[in-house]
Amino acid sequence: MSRYPTDWIEAGACLNADPDLFFPVATGEMGSRQAAQAQRICERCQVRRECLEYAMANSQVHGIWGGTTPEDRIRLRRQRSDQRRRGRRGRERVSAA
Repeated sequence: MSRYPTDWIEAGACLNADPDLFFPVATGEMGSRQAAQAQRICERCQVRRECLEYAMANSQVHGIWGGTTPEDRIRLRRQRSDQRRRGRRGRERVSAA
């Protein structure tokens, strides 16, 4: 697990919510409803970005973090990886010119 400052946690909109809400165990419609309820709490959170970055930096594969589902974070990791790859290729082309 990476070291990452967590002082933002005390400002989370989820601080007084049931933690189980953010880690749905049900599948199907029930799990989707629970995740949607957690995401509604995240929508009004002032530290949503910090929460998401914490989850990304620490490879959180379960739960709702920063308003994202595990699947959302997988997509985001792929997008960021693709962007880094494209950026490196662009710099390599400039260096070769």
